[in-house]
Amino acid sequence: MRTERNLTRLDRVFARLDREPERPAHIDVPKMSRHRVVLFTATLAFYLAIVWAVVITSWLVRLDWQVMFFRPYQQWSEIHWFVDYYVVLGQRGPTAVMVAAWLGWRSWRQHTLRPMLTLGASLLLLNITVGAAKLGMGRLGPHYATVIGSNEMGLGGDIFPSGHTANAVVTWGILAYLASTPRARRWLSAASAVTSLGVGMSTVYLGTHWLSDVLLGWAAGLLILLALPWCEPFIARAETWLFDLRDRWRTGRGSTAPVPAPVPVSPVVLKPRTAAAEDAPAPEREPVSPGRSPRAPIHLAPGPHTARSERTPVTPAGSRRPPHPERQPRGGAQPARPLTGG
Repeated sequence: MRTERNLTRLDRVFARLDREPERPAHIDVPKMSRHRVVLFTATLAFYLAIVWAVVITSWLVRLDWQVMFFRPYQQWSEIHWFVDYYVVLGQRGPTAVMVAAWLGWRSWRQHTLRPMLTLGASLLLLNITVGAAKLGMGRLGPHYATVIGSNEMGLGGDIFPSGHTANAVVTWGILAYLASTPRARRWLSAASAVTSLGVGMSTVYLGTHWLSDVLLGWAAGLLILLALPWCEPFIARAETWLFDLRDRWRTGRGSTAPVPAPVPVSPVVLKPRTAAAEDAPAPEREPVSPGRSPRAPIHLAPGPHTARSERTPVTPAGSRRPPHPERQPRGGAQPARPLTGG
């Protein structure tokens, strides 16, 4: 009786690490639903409201100055070392390398370039939108502020919105966006939200960003994640073009050797046998005489043939019999023995 092995949880985990034999037939691609459009519109309104509140030097700017004068890095100096390491989760280089390694493995496992292309599209949108906003508004950071209570806008800075916060939202949020199951998407969404929230507050703690910079960075990163479904058709076209380019390259490499032309083979026409041919006796075959050997027989030893009795056995050390002058060869004439009287 055949029994199947019960897979443990560790066996199932390792089974998911293996490469799939072919690309999955259905890959869950998020679409721009009505719910997503509502969230995108609300986030965009929040983004514009933050910008307007800073431009008109409202209560939000006064809160920025109050937090800056509080100096959190002096109030809680014992966690300064931890915050210095934690804020790295919002830097572009380290986070992009870590997430690209994971998504590259996903692309290899599922035979698709969509994870890597989606990451590339999100980072491109992040650089364009956040970079343009930084350079356009030119706000100075808390360490370079000139006038107490002012919004520090248009002075050549590049601090508004927070790039660390927006990068954390996009880089870690892309994992939730590309999750394959709803449960994984919920858990990854919560984890990315907590991570990006911690990165934003870390920049406020270190005094490198105003509080309003962090709020605008969260909104900027969330706008990019919500707008990604609009980029899915372009991502699909880019993936198809890259796969076609790969196939043409492989075909070009394999067609260097000349292919021999097929040899034409003339068909053989078989004639049906008639009844008279079936009743006729089979023709007798002529006996074949055995062929003679064209070479003469080869003797084992050259010279005249001698009888076996006349040969002396020879070993590598010489003859086994000692020399005897009176010994006569076997088969020869025996000498007459003298008769003795009795």
